[in-house]
Amino acid sequence: MKTLLMSAIVIATLSLTGCGALHTAVAKRNLDVQTKMSSSIFLDPVEPEQRTIFVDIRNTSDKPEFDLKPQVIQSLQARGYQVIDSPKRANYWLQANVLQVGRSNARDTNSALAAGPGIAAGAVSGYALHRATGGSSGGALGAAVGGAIVGTVVDAMVEDVYYSVITDIQIMERFDGTVSERSKHELIQGDSGSTTSSYARESDMRKYQTRVASFANQANLKWPEAEPDLTQGMVRALAGLF
Repeated sequence: MKTLLMSAIVIATLSLTGCGALHTAVAKRNLDVQTKMSSSIFLDPVEPEQRTIFVDIRNTSDKPEFDLKPQVIQSLQARGYQVIDSPKRANYWLQANVLQVGRSNARDTNSALAAGPGIAAGAVSGYALHRATGGSSGGALGAAVGGAIVGTVVDAMVEDVYYSVITDIQIMERFDGTVSERSKHELIQGDSGSTTSSYARESDMRKYQTRVASFANQANLKWPEAEPDLTQGMVRALAGLF
């Protein structure tokens, strides 16, 4: 009788402990990539001969090998823009800084939510079965704990992984008019001092700023699998502004 009870506990525990991992593996089996922009930018249409652009894309993340510039330039050229090296002669400037590349904060939260129920179910369900039968067998309790450990191992094999790329963008557009700019900065000096810096100038270029974030999500996703789609998402977003 004790053997049957132990077998029932092990079977029930293993079934429940795998629920979280199984749900994640099935629900996140396909790669999901989304690219979002914080705000839209609308540029005035210009004649073909005025479609000249200066491109400056930098990367200050911990993945300097993530290089968007060649593909962005290629996409802009396919749209009919001439990419030139002279900021003074260019009708548009496209400036971008890649801030973050790699595992996103959302991954930790979603991974904990996905794995948590599976782990908790393994431990709690084994204990509940033990109490419901009124048994005190050390073997039965050991089977429940063993099931919880197996559930932890199973859940650890399936991760809900997120990778993200976050980029700040500034576009400047030359136009027939004058823009007056004023800027003021408070510079911290030591623990108690500060210096105020300000400037004013006039320009013939309007500025627009936005932020683009591209996310890739899949169970057990690896960076080499996510990188091509994240790159394409960013390239479409940057070049699509023109």
